[in-house]
Amino acid sequence: MQANTFKVRVDSIRDEAHGIRSFRIARVDGKPFEIYEPGAHIDVTAPSGVTRQYSLCGDPAFSDFQLFAVKREPESRGGSRSLHDDVGIGCELLVGQPRNLFRLDTEARAHVLVGAGIGITPLLSMAYRLAARSEPFVLHYFARSEAHAAFLPVLSQAPFASHVRFHFGVGSGDLGAALRECLDGVQDGTHIYTCGPAPFMDEVVAVGESMPAVTQVHLERFGADPAAVDMGAAQGEFDVKVASSGQVVRVGKDQTIVDALAAIGIEIDTSCGEGVCGTCMIDVVEGDPDHRDHCLSKAERAGNKVICCCVSRSRSPVLILDV
Repeated sequence: MQANTFKVRVDSIRDEAHGIRSFRIARVDGKPFEIYEPGAHIDVTAPSGVTRQYSLCGDPAFSDFQLFAVKREPESRGGSRSLHDDVGIGCELLVGQPRNLFRLDTEARAHVLVGAGIGITPLLSMAYRLAARSEPFVLHYFARSEAHAAFLPVLSQAPFASHVRFHFGVGSGDLGAALRECLDGVQDGTHIYTCGPAPFMDEVVAVGESMPAVTQVHLERFGADPAAVDMGAAQGEFDVKVASSGQVVRVGKDQTIVDALAAIGIEIDTSCGEGVCGTCMIDVVEGDPDHRDHCLSKAERAGNKVICCCVSRSRSPVLILDV
């Protein structure tokens, strides 16, 4: 679990769309929240005891409260179901400090936000910031229907209405063409930010990277795709060396780096256990990480300077970590 957690009180609950509910929270101690950058997410522990990550979707300029939204998942293991069924106004929850692996790029000449379903949540906070700064952006929101589009009233009025384009009922076979139309004519130096179901984001990445004017595609995942990771590759044992003390611990075939370090008394904060939230990222001093996460960018993976200790392994016999 993440070490820096605190209690909040649910001040309001709103049904934003079919199966999507938003929760506005305030700190129980009455203090303001820390300022966060758009795209950040927090850990939320439901009454069931299950902890999940949810994007902050309110205006990041306000610190008196935070807003997050939850889609009720049919196959919920106790996270979204508990938040929908067990939480009412006045309930207290345990949440973590905001973490951000999905920031707006300050070098971008223009921003294109592309979301689907509940994936609108981190993009909404980005839209608040971009609108406040009068920066050029457009937000394309894909949903099954108007009834499935969260925050529709907010997005349909100032300051967002002139920037938002809605796309309802676009089938998977038509998605590529729709995205190419969305991105046709974007200016050089444009950055794309996308969040939604994995197949949707994969299509956005494929189309975006085919556009010469697009500099980079950024994405946010909150669930690991088992098919995307080859757990058979480099599954052998390896050693982890602690840079600060010189201690060496063997990481077994069926053991994580987090568990191996815990065995010698070194606790690494974790949350999702699937390599999507970034809580357990540690700097790499030396060695060749075998990245199996879903949160590092291509550039970060290529640089081999950090590793997600809950899922990733090592291609080299020894991995020296800055712990």
